[in-house]
Amino acid sequence: MSKIQILVGSVGGTASKVAEFVAQVARDNRHQVSINAAPKTEDLLRDPDEVLLICTSNTGAGDLPANVLPLYIQLNTEYPPIAGRRYGLINLGDSSYSTFGEAGQRLDEAFADLGAIRQDPPLILDASSGLDPEEEAREWAQAWLESL
Repeated sequence: MSKIQILVGSVGGTASKVAEFVAQVARDNRHQVSINAAPKTEDLLRDPDEVLLICTSNTGAGDLPANVLPLYIQLNTEYPPIAGRRYGLINLGDSSYSTFGEAGQRLDEAFADLGAIRQDPPLILDASSGLDPEEEAREWAQAWLESL
């Protein structure tokens, strides 16, 4: 099975809860999982076989959460050698804002610009949908894990 590092960007805690939930789904499927709530570029380089999973929300203004902003800056200034690395994206937002999901899109673009390869389409969770984000994540996570 795969080794997975979940990179979390959270403002109000929902992204952290979704990351914990997805981590448990992965562990139940015999994957090795670590959750990183303060990711830095050196964390991306620690094991080239590790699959990365970004799980981030954004502020109402579309900004990156404070705990993942340093990683985004490092991606755009240090250009870590992550070409060919597989990653996934869970992007949380609220469609009542015009900046819906922009933080996740910015991280996705930064990873792609460095040559990382997104595994499958991202999961986009909308707080305005009224649906339980963990339940929405279950089906996506199962399919994403099977594709690894």
